[in-house]
Amino acid sequence: MPLWIPITIAAAFLQNLRSALQKHLKSRMSDVAATTARFFYAWPLALLYLWGVREVTGDPVPGITTGFAVYLVLGSLTQILFTFLLIWLFSFRNFAVGNTFSKTEIAQIALLGYILLGDPLSLSGGVAVGVSVVGVLVLSAGHSGLGLSNIAVGLRERSTLIGLASGFFLGASVVLFRGAAHALDGGDSVMRAATTVAWSTAFQTAILCIYLRWREPGQLSRLWRHWRQAGLVSVVSILGSICWVTAFTIENAAYVRTLGQVELLFSLFVSVAIFRERITRLEIVGILLVAGAIGLLMLGN
Repeated sequence: MPLWIPITIAAAFLQNLRSALQKHLKSRMSDVAATTARFFYAWPLALLYLWGVREVTGDPVPGITTGFAVYLVLGSLTQILFTFLLIWLFSFRNFAVGNTFSKTEIAQIALLGYILLGDPLSLSGGVAVGVSVVGVLVLSAGHSGLGLSNIAVGLRERSTLIGLASGFFLGASVVLFRGAAHALDGGDSVMRAATTVAWSTAFQTAILCIYLRWREPGQLSRLWRHWRQAGLVSVVSILGSICWVTAFTIENAAYVRTLGQVELLFSLFVSVAIFRERITRLEIVGILLVAGAIGLLMLGN
């Protein structure tokens, strides 16, 4: 089994756990501060991980190039923009439709990966990506209680454009981080990923802290006050980021994100097994499509 497959599954599990932990912070601080908790205590851990990789492997830290700096800054900013747009989306009455369209990031990753990095898709990989996109849209629509008529009407809503934009920025950040890792001078996939995570986490922490200090000055003190909860979010987040970026560095980002949709299956399992929620027929169709796409992708690799 290729190394990127178990790493991606671990990343998907950690992302699911991080989302659950961040929900508990929303009652204690603003949405932007809760988002900042993802990075606030994580950047020292990212630097520690980079140091650990260097010590274990004995390899030097890769040299920074202009291409790396450009990809890294753009990737960090697009990831922040994605987060802001997703938070804004929740303020709309019909956010469910927009949130459904935000799930199109896999198709956008495949397109952007080809345009920016020249990453091709095999026939089976392309089919898996396409089936996954349809499955995620169906699953998201079913979970939100939407029908085809709701989605058709929602095409004209502002929330739909915001949803598509958030999917675009998420997809762009994934491709740009892969580009950043490959633009480094030297190092294997693990070292390149560790370097990318360390620089991006530090940069994003600085940007978000400056924003909070400027626009929401009281929120930084809340991050300090709730350090246990925020720190746990940071630990889970940095572990997830390490897994994601390592997988992106090894394999085509579109394949990684397609397999990463196993996160939705984790989430649905928790909803049914723990919270005893009932699933709709549309959700079952979506599950089968996503599972089929994952199976096709793994057979092709």
